[in-house]
Amino acid sequence: MIDLHTHSSFSDGSDRPAELAQKAHDLGISAIALTDHDTTASHDEMAAACARLGIEHVTGLEVSLRDNEFPKVGPDGTVGPRNVHVLAYFVPLDPGHPLQRKLASLRHDRDVRNRKLVAALNDLGFDQLTLDYLVILAGSVNSIGRPHFARAMFELHPEIVGERNDKSWNELFVQWLGSGGRAYIPKTSMPIEEFVDAAAGSNTVFSIAHPLVNYLDYVSPSSIESTMPRVMASLRGRGFAGIEAYYGGTSADVRALMVKLTRDAGMIPTGGSDYHGHYKDDVSLGVGRSGDLRVPNEVLDELKAAR
Repeated sequence: MIDLHTHSSFSDGSDRPAELAQKAHDLGISAIALTDHDTTASHDEMAAACARLGIEHVTGLEVSLRDNEFPKVGPDGTVGPRNVHVLAYFVPLDPGHPLQRKLASLRHDRDVRNRKLVAALNDLGFDQLTLDYLVILAGSVNSIGRPHFARAMFELHPEIVGERNDKSWNELFVQWLGSGGRAYIPKTSMPIEEFVDAAAGSNTVFSIAHPLVNYLDYVSPSSIESTMPRVMASLRGRGFAGIEAYYGGTSADVRALMVKLTRDAGMIPTGGSDYHGHYKDDVSLGVGRSGDLRVPNEVLDELKAAR
């Protein structure tokens, strides 16, 4: 069993990289990609822990980018930008590499967005929520993500959002922090092509994360079959080798359909749990939300061959 989509405390996960590696070892995971948002700073700790435990570690990351080829159409017919999440594997670690410079730019954008989000929430009544409080929760200003905002909102203002449970946690993202939420701040405007081009010559391999979340407003077999082949063909033409068909948040039937469509498109069906530790209590390392996720070991072999 392998897991190619996980997060640590260096972004919006709760586990230190060494803790994540230990959990992977205990579950019998043979290879793992740590795909923290906008950073490879977690690499050294994760690589050392995996080496000690005999687990293959893949240097990865996840970034939010703009896909201008597929604009998002709102319920009222208005057309806006579509932000999608991209997974990158075998990422260069040299801080001077063009890809790392793009990551630094994305981290700056995220810092600006976080400060705007603090101000927006303050205006909406969350007057005890501060950037300093978020830094305490996240460990550093560079690690702050939406789960830290959500935790702070529950801890500081239960009179507004209620007591924390699985239902209220999910509702908070819909009502406050997600796209369309009352405090939503748009993400980066960096297009996919700009980021992919920066990786030229580095052997980095790209896959689109949770593609149905990115590209579909309503998930059904018919909507998947009518939309995803066009998306896959477009992504392949723009330098993507993979599609996260084995996604931990989808059912077995949906995963099977996505794997078929990905193979039909001549691409690699990548996969992972999207594990965030206790920030997503319903998602388990290795096996995802449904508990039956199994990413074939051969997927990693195909990604290596695509470098």
